[in-house]
Formats: sequence, structure tokens, C-alpha cells
Amino acid sequence: MRRPRGAAHRGNPHAEAREIVFDFLEGYDLLGAFWVTVQLTLLSAVGSLIWGTLLAAMRVGPVPLMRGFGTAYVNIVRNIPLTVIILFTSLGLNQTLGISLGAHNFDTINFRLSVLGLIAYTSAFVCEAIRAGINTVPVGQAEAARAIGLSFTQVLTLIVLPQAFRSVVGPLTNVLIALTKNTTVAAAIGVAEAALLMKKMLENEAQLLLISAVFAFGFVCLTLPTGLILGWVGKKVAVKR
Repeated sequence: MRRPRGAAHRGNPHAEAREIVFDFLEGYDLLGAFWVTVQLTLLSAVGSLIWGTLLAAMRVGPVPLMRGFGTAYVNIVRNIPLTVIILFTSLGLNQTLGISLGAHNFDTINFRLSVLGLIAYTSAFVCEAIRAGINTVPVGQAEAARAIGLSFTQVLTLIVLPQAFRSVVGPLTNVLIALTKNTTVAAAIGVAEAALLMKKMLENEAQLLLISAVFAFGFVCLTLPTGLILGWVGKKVAVKR
């Protein structure tokens, strides 16, 4: 329910003008909705980086079964619409199989399921970005490491992946920005993030352009600094060959 709107600031024409222009924002938790978006992005980004790295290791590993699994996972998941994956986590995992990920509250269950769906989807793109970075590492380095007795896991974690990560900061930044925008799909299962609030505001208010502008500005504030900062980091840590 919306809170009653406060009275306009009488005697101050500038305050009254601001009251009229931004009156449609009263009663809505705009910052809270974007905070949920930030939480979805951060948790999904960490999970996607971990799972995507494991998938990349499988795809370049020496075990045919693991290579096949990694290849099949990436090729299948990245060609499924994210909306389908998010709906499956709610309708399939929760309502059909009863999986709640340790939560009992409806909102918490859907939040965690959304994070799971975003991780499952985004990790396929993270995997391909990291695999491209692995391919930039000279083969001679890995061969030299194996020659001195290092195992595949040691070669990957000590020599290959550190260089690969340094060369793919830019592509991973693009994946993170895409993930930030993809969190809007979580509204499909009722997660109270920015897109769901925007939908409610558009249904209740006659301010289509202003509401759209506010939310567009909010997402720009989230993604633009991310791109600029990580772009600078990518230039600083890039491997010189």
C-alpha cells in the first residue's frame, strides 16, 4: 500500500515545482528495489565466476567425460532464454520438487531461486570468456610446467588461470553489466527488485516517461561506473606479450 502523500511546500515555488514533478515517487521504496537488484547482481556474479571457472577447467581438461559435460552445458544453457530458466527454478524446482534452498519465506525462496537461475545462465558466458583467456596463454608455458612435474590442476591454477583472468577482465566486465540488466527477469517470479517496482508504478501512475527515465537512470548509475572502473583495472593488469 502507498503512504499518503504529504502536503506541498507552500510559499516556496521551487519546492512546489519539485513536489509536482517527483510526486509520483512518494510511497514507493525505490532505493530498496535497487538494493535488491544490487544483491541479485553481486551474489549471482560471485556464483557465476566460481561455476564458470569450473566449467572452463572442465572444457580444457584431459578427461573426455568432463569435457563433454562442460561443452554440453555451455551449448545448451546459453541457448535457453533466461526467462525460461528463472520460471523453471520457481515452477519446477520449488513448486514441483519442493526445493526451497533452506528458506521458508516466499520472498526469500524466490530470491534464492532467482540467484540460482542467474548463476546457471551467466556461468555459461563466464566459462566462454575464461576459456578464451586460457587460449591466449602460450602452450609452451603449460608444457614447461608439466615437464617439471606439475599436475594438470597445478598448471591450471598456478600458471594458466592467473594469466587468463588478467586477459579477460574486459569480457567479464561485459558479462557483469549484462547480468545487472538481466536481474530484471527475476520480476517474473515476484522478486521485489527494480523491474517489479517499475511495473507497479506504471500501473498506478500516469507518468510513463518520468518513471522510465528514473529507472533507466538508476541502471545507468549501476552499470556505467562498473564498466569504467573494471575497464581501468583491465588495462592495468593486462598481460604484455
